[in-house]
Parts: sequence; C-alpha cells; structure tokens
Amino acid sequence: MPRPLFTHAAISVVCAGLLWTATPAHAEGPAHAASPERARPVSSAVWADRATRAYDALQHHLYEGPAQHGLYLEHTPRQANDPAHSYLWPFREAAQAAVDMQHLPRTGSSYRDDAAERFDTAELYLTAGPRPGYESYLPAPLGTGGDIYYDDNAVVALSQLDQYEATGDRRFLERAERVVPVVSRAWDGDDAKSCPGGMDWYDSPNNTIRATNVTALSAQLAARLYEHTRDRAYLHKAEQWYGWVYSCMRKAPGLYVNDRGDDGSVNETLWTYNSGAMIGTATALYRGTGDAAYLRKAVEDAKGSLAHWTEGSRLHDQPAVFNAFYFKDLLDLDAVRPDPAYLRAMSAYADSTYASNRDPATGLFRFQPSNGGDYDPAAPAATLNQSAMVQIFATLADATHHRRGSH
Repeated sequence: MPRPLFTHAAISVVCAGLLWTATPAHAEGPAHAASPERARPVSSAVWADRATRAYDALQHHLYEGPAQHGLYLEHTPRQANDPAHSYLWPFREAAQAAVDMQHLPRTGSSYRDDAAERFDTAELYLTAGPRPGYESYLPAPLGTGGDIYYDDNAVVALSQLDQYEATGDRRFLERAERVVPVVSRAWDGDDAKSCPGGMDWYDSPNNTIRATNVTALSAQLAARLYEHTRDRAYLHKAEQWYGWVYSCMRKAPGLYVNDRGDDGSVNETLWTYNSGAMIGTATALYRGTGDAAYLRKAVEDAKGSLAHWTEGSRLHDQPAVFNAFYFKDLLDLDAVRPDPAYLRAMSAYADSTYASNRDPATGLFRFQPSNGGDYDPAAPAATLNQSAMVQIFATLADATHHRRGSH
C-alpha cells in the first residue's frame, strides 16, 4: 500500500516514512527565531519539565491505550484521510520519545515500562516470509499492511539499539541485528547506473531512486552494531554504505543531496537529518575503529552543516523530527570531540520552538503542513511532531545535566 501524499500549495510531503521529496521553504527568519549566539541558558530541570509536559500531552491526546494494542493516532483531531492507527514512522518516534524519557535526571526510571511497551507494540508492524521487515502500516489482522520502507526499518533498529544501550537487554540488540539483512536488500549493485551503489528507498520493483537517508541511516546502524559486536561484516557494510553517500551525494561539507534517480536525475533537496546521519555514522566509525580520518570527516560535516542550518530561518523551517535526528547526532559527536556550538544550536531551536509552536492550553505542538515552520492554529497536532519535541527536550535535559556535572 503506498504511503499517503499530502499537498499544500507547492509542497508535497510523504508523511508515513522518512524520505521527503518536498522543497523546504526558506522564508525570512521569523522574529521569534533565536540565534545560537543569543540563546538564553535553560537549566536541565526546565528542559526536563518541558519534556514531561510534552510527553504527557502526547500520551493524553494521541496514545490509544492498551485496549487499542498500545498504538497511537496519526493526528488529533483525527483527519478524514487518517488510518485507524498511525503509520510505522510516527509510532517509531513515539517509541524513541519513551526511550529518551528514561534518561531524564531523577524521574527517568518511571518511563521504563512505557518504553518496554512501545517495543512490544512495534512488533505488530513486523511481517515475516521470504522478504521480512517492518511494514509502513500494520499488517493483518490489525490493518491492511504497507510497503517495507528501508528508511523506516533502519530507524526502528536504531531505536532498538538505543533501548539495548539503555537497558542492557540483549533482545533489543538481537532485534536490531535482525534488521541488517532487511536493509541490505536495498543495496543497488547495478554498475550501469550513474554513481553505482546506494540503497533503494522501498522494497518494490516500482522503486526508482537511491536515497541518502536509507543509505546513511543503515550505515549508522551497521557502524553502531560493529561497536557492540566487533563483527567485521557490520564494519564492511558501514564503510561501504557511508562511502557511497560521501562520494556520490555530498554537495558541500555537511550537506547531502536527497536522492539519485535511476534515470540519472539528482534531487538536490537538503534536510537536516541527512546531515546528521552522516555525522553520526562517521562518529560511530571513529569510535569503533579509532581511525582519526572518520573523526575529521564528522567534525568537518558538523561545522559545515551547522553554518548552513543556523542561517536565517532554516532550522525553524525544517521538520521538527528531522531536527531531532540532527541534534542528537551533533551531541553524539560532542561526546568525543566537544564543541559548545552544538548544544547552543539545539538549545536555541528548542527554546524558540517551545515559545512559538506550543499550544499552552493542550501542550501540543503545531506546525505547518510541512511539519516545520510557524505555528498553524488550524493544523492538527501529530504524533510525529509531538514525539520529536519530547525527544529534543529530554535529550537536552540529559545533556545539560551531565554537562553541569562535568564542571
């Protein structure tokens, strides 16, 4: 089943997975957009409170409860074209939000049961058979099923790996490893195509593009698995997949074009999460191998991307969920090569968005139909966006708590 395509003016966005083919708006910077240099300091306790309030709103307005298998709505209020439950991608972001809430100072342990439930529920999207994987929508008996999107599968596995690191429960490591053969199917070995290699977006003979997001996120998964298992097969995949994106999709330091068509065309749209996935992969490869060349690439991409994305309203206009990916990858690099610019940029975006895009009556965040940009009072609140903001606030609470403790 194809994922729904929503159109707003000249913007078309695929909303049930991670690859978006829209051209993001670059309007003049809004008055409320704070620059990283002028961001006022926010304490760990304030970030934790914002994370808690955003999570409570997510659970109150969008979580369907145990009677509905622990699933979520796509939007509130429900829209005419919404399915009965959310697509896989928004559900994954809700699961990741619960993972991140576990790291809150003082209160994190109270979210362990929620996180455990999310991962049990995620298995409802899994299909077996000769070409297994997590489907974009619930298969029977709960739904009609959907295509297997390789980007969705990569990020589900990255969340499973995060949960393994948070709990030490090897079931989550095994689930993450189980996804590697799924995303490996996406590799396109046709040497006749321009820039041979790269990974297909979804599992279908109708697929016509090789996507940066699939390839970079899968590389990040393989690199992190190598750190945990020392299985050199994962290292080989991570280096091959990372190398293709770096050589075939890099437009400038930290900026990677969106996809290559089988017809030779190139979609040069830029997204923050593509910048982030390459920074995160290079960082993981450095940690796993000790090769300083990967650290240099990560730092160069971080500096180049941050210079681009913090200009004007670019971060504000990006989808909130893409920014969540990006900022976490910057902080991953910060842990091995500290640079206060990363935390400043994340804090400025989070503080500005809290002020400009939150409905104080409900605690829900509302954006443009692009899932970024200015507050739209007529827009429904989405599990995707609400979960992204929970992740950002919870990550900041944890990061600022540890940073304070290190001084």
